[in-house]
Amino acid sequence: MIFRPNSLRFRLLVSTALLVAIVLPVTAFALTSYYRNAMEQAFDQRLKVHLDNLVAISLRDNQESGLHVFPEKPADAASGAARDRSGKVAGAASGDVAVAIELGEPLFRRPFSGWYWQISLLNGQKNSTLISDSLLDQRLAFLPPSTNDDGETVLQKGYIAGPEGQVLRAVERVIIAGGGDGGDDGKAEERYSYMVAVSSSELDGQVAQFRNMLFLALGLLGTGLILAGIMQVRYGLAPLFVISRKLNEIRSGKADRLSGSFPAEIEPLQTELNALIRSNREIVERARTHVGNLAHALKTPLSVIANEMDKIRQKGPEAASFSQTIDKQIKIMDDQVRHHLERARMAAQTGVVGGTTSVRPVIDSLTRTLQKIYKEKALQLTCDCDEELLFRGERQDLEEMLGNLLENSFKWASRQIILSARVSRKRAGYLTITVDDDGPGLSAGKREKAMQRGQRLDENLPGSGLGLSIVADLSHLYEGDFQLETAPSGGLRARLHLPLAS
Repeated sequence: MIFRPNSLRFRLLVSTALLVAIVLPVTAFALTSYYRNAMEQAFDQRLKVHLDNLVAISLRDNQESGLHVFPEKPADAASGAARDRSGKVAGAASGDVAVAIELGEPLFRRPFSGWYWQISLLNGQKNSTLISDSLLDQRLAFLPPSTNDDGETVLQKGYIAGPEGQVLRAVERVIIAGGGDGGDDGKAEERYSYMVAVSSSELDGQVAQFRNMLFLALGLLGTGLILAGIMQVRYGLAPLFVISRKLNEIRSGKADRLSGSFPAEIEPLQTELNALIRSNREIVERARTHVGNLAHALKTPLSVIANEMDKIRQKGPEAASFSQTIDKQIKIMDDQVRHHLERARMAAQTGVVGGTTSVRPVIDSLTRTLQKIYKEKALQLTCDCDEELLFRGERQDLEEMLGNLLENSFKWASRQIILSARVSRKRAGYLTITVDDDGPGLSAGKREKAMQRGQRLDENLPGSGLGLSIVADLSHLYEGDFQLETAPSGGLRARLHLPLAS
């Protein structure tokens, strides 16, 4: 299948490819982003569970520690309480206690495992941080603080840098402990940061796996859409290809109308084309009839005049001279009538319905006849013609054109005539017929004059002067062209371009 930039197939397939190239990447980006957000939410829920356990265990189990946190027994709100971000009582501080915390996840105890927790006193006291065993001597950076509309701190989520270049997904909650200035124990209010962080490699791996599967699926989908587009183009445009083939059959004479069953959208085109073909045929037929009637109407008076001139010629020398002048004018008028009759026949035959003619048999027939007529000249004829060469037109028109060219060459050639017929290299869809002779040739001015109707360059040789003009007229009717040039031998070269039948 050939795709040209100005073809419907090219436009439809390019539009399909552009649509696939734009929509599928946007879809992949949107789905990947949605999946990552969903995975982050699920991941944050897991981290929040560990964070809540960390807060609960640190409030429940107290050991000796440098942190002023959770008492062995809770105090009421009046004596000074530990409050979370919402202001609820978490516990009272009555002494220095340390918290031994076990969250049930072995990875929190493996060094640099990617699973970490950290409790930090935000008031900046020395030795104010408790960490998981997995952090060893490292500390985690705090997330940027975030508050709600009431100014209260909220659960914070985000990415931070971890030990050994790890990227961690972290959740952090700030707990407020101590009685503040109004507490009975006189201790100042203390703020603690609780954080749980896990390496994002697990999250990234799941997202990457989903992205790879998504790209594979969308790639297969895009390929399928393009293949489906190609099939749709071939199937959808098939009626147009059928019309093109049937029109070619009409031009070659194999059919006289556009027949067949076509889709509803194509049926009006089929109807209009058949109407156009029928109308064109009728117009050409009427024109040929009118010209033919006119020519025949003129031929009868001309014949009568010619007969009367024979009678006048017998009345004496003076009358004979007068009759010769009238005879000459009658001959000119008769040539004009024959010419227009020929043009009418040409127009009818080069209409919509045409024919196909094999070139080689026509050449062989003409050369055999002319060699018999001009056998006393003993001319050497060289013929180079492809056996499969086909002319898209009527046989009698090709015989008319080639007959005039060959007859002209046989008249003027001295010893040799070279004829060639082959597919044109310069004009696609055309054949080129070249006839060379070694006669006296013609100058540029005489070559132009020779192609004019009724012009005879040598009155001593028989002829009407219509031969080359008929060749030019016929070739133009077939949308070809006819040229006279100088042959390599110095004689005349006649070059004829005619439509090629496939």
